Amino acid sequence: MLKPRVPNSIPHRKRKETLSRQPQEYKPDEYLEYRLYWCSFGPENYGEGGGVLPSRKYRLNTRNRAARPQSMRGCTCHFVVKRLYARPSLALLVYNERRHVNKAGFVCHGPLDRDAIGPGAKKIPYICNEIQQQTMSMIYLGIPEENVLEKHIEGIQRYCGSDATVDTLASQYVHKLGMIIKRSTHELDLDDQASIKIWAERNKKSIFSYQESSETDQFMLGIQTEWQLQQFVRFGHCSLVAADSTFGIKRLKYPLCTLLVFDSRHHALPVAWIISRSNLKSDVEKWMKILLQRAQSVEPGFRINGFIIDDAAMEIDPIRDTFRCPVLFSLWRIRRSWLRNVVKKCDTIEVQRELFKCLGEVVYSIWDGVDTSKVLERLTLDFSDQTAFMHYFTSTWLPKIGMWLSSIKILPLASQEACGAIEAYHVKLKVKLFDDTHLNALQRVDWLVHKLTTELHSSYWLDRYADESDSFQNVKEEYIASTSWHRASEIPDSAVILDSNNTVVAKVRSQRDTNVARLVWNPGSEFAFCDCAWSLQGNLCKHIIKVNTMCENREGYGDSMSLRSFKEKLTSIKMKPMDDSIALDLSMALTLQMFDQIKQLVKLSGTDDISNIVNDLPVKWGCRKGRTTVGIPASIAAFTKKRSQRRKR
Repeated sequence: MLKPRVPNSIPHRKRKETLSRQPQEYKPDEYLEYRLYWCSFGPENYGEGGGVLPSRKYRLNTRNRAARPQSMRGCTCHFVVKRLYARPSLALLVYNERRHVNKAGFVCHGPLDRDAIGPGAKKIPYICNEIQQQTMSMIYLGIPEENVLEKHIEGIQRYCGSDATVDTLASQYVHKLGMIIKRSTHELDLDDQASIKIWAERNKKSIFSYQESSETDQFMLGIQTEWQLQQFVRFGHCSLVAADSTFGIKRLKYPLCTLLVFDSRHHALPVAWIISRSNLKSDVEKWMKILLQRAQSVEPGFRINGFIIDDAAMEIDPIRDTFRCPVLFSLWRIRRSWLRNVVKKCDTIEVQRELFKCLGEVVYSIWDGVDTSKVLERLTLDFSDQTAFMHYFTSTWLPKIGMWLSSIKILPLASQEACGAIEAYHVKLKVKLFDDTHLNALQRVDWLVHKLTTELHSSYWLDRYADESDSFQNVKEEYIASTSWHRASEIPDSAVILDSNNTVVAKVRSQRDTNVARLVWNPGSEFAFCDCAWSLQGNLCKHIIKVNTMCENREGYGDSMSLRSFKEKLTSIKMKPMDDSIALDLSMALTLQMFDQIKQLVKLSGTDDISNIVNDLPVKWGCRKGRTTVGIPASIAAFTKKRSQRRKR
């Protein structure tokens, strides 16, 4: 396992990126960024005046029975990663020493090391972070110990080979790790505030923001593990980030906000958790800036292209000031809340269909040019007999409906695919947290943190690992089919029945039983109603997504809300008055930028060889000579040149 170690003698060098007006010729070794990586078993004090740590033949004076075999042993394996000016999007790897040996040329760690640390340490199998995380994730998810041991031994054999002694030691390791995890508890102290403070002291690497509650400040805890940071940089760079905000606002002691990115399969992946009641602009901006700086420390050019919110009360200014990107709005929360209460508080399915359709007309009235107050008045009159639902709607939503409709009208809307992915994460989070065995601990923060960092984190880690390594086929299949959008893509077009004479209802035949058909009312709308069990629980089901996808290009069906919102934004840009030249220029610049991004995405998705696209990219970086004096006055540049010449002499 290699980790970046930047000694003083060979520091991490990064040069300023500057634009050149004319194409330049570059030398093969002209680099934009230079980073040195050392093996994790490398020397302790290399490059800082100290000597190289040799391979120890003795046991260290520690309290443990034997020193850790993962200690640094003077391994000289290291390599350099360079980003060249000629190809800034590619990385050049130069190995200075590929073998894991010390200065004397002997193997200093691994299964071939004869001089390992401590008594019997050379027989201890090498366990890298990946194997350890895999084993811990399987134990946290409740997988039987026999299956955990089998996968653990398979991982070790990749490094140490097959050996009976290694298998015995691996079995002991898995059993002890399982006992430690089972005996671990979230209650580090009887007082919840003291308990979470102890946890924060022990897990500083997984915390990016922590603020204790006081008379002036509210409690705030931001959690992001090292693996979540990697996924944030990997899938969030030049992509979308979404927020599942105000989770558990009625049941938990502090509501939970989750930042999500969309992975290679367009599934929502949690990359940060924020536990706090504070919605102040200063507090939100504080943890957002820390999170952005944390990502930019790994990837200096990190930025996101859009931020999706699901709460109209969420502060937008901190998002725009910090990430400097467009803000989109997701309809999944308002749709889920309305549908769940319609099904729960109305008896007959016919009333449920009509009521949910009228609720959709309230939202559609934004673009139809209809007065929203009249639509709400007609809704209350037509369904006045549904007292349970109308009491809920007038007390909960009517006072704030104007704020939500204003956000829907001003902000562009996210697609149904993004809404389905966010909802899938929300459902999984609810299943993990709101089980009957921990109902007495909902008001403790340490229990919530323990659940997030153990079970939920392990679940998503194992999902990604199973998908990328093509192992754990059952886990991989469940992970792929975890969103309604993917399940909808498996329904053939022939199973959907659309009647051109009757656009009120559509039918979707079941693939398991051809005699069963699901009815989808109000097709082509985000407020479509399906009679399947998953939809009746308030979720966005696969039948609605499939029907809406097929209704997009058919006559007689209306446009989706996201498409209407997009058309509204383009129309507002087009209708800018000619005398407002600054606003017109800005609108045209945004339109052209959007057009270029769409062209690049179409080109990238339609090619089979990414190298052809990389070779066609224009070179934008200046050469080393022009880079030192660009933007510097002539007098200062000449003075700097004289000083450099004196130093050379």
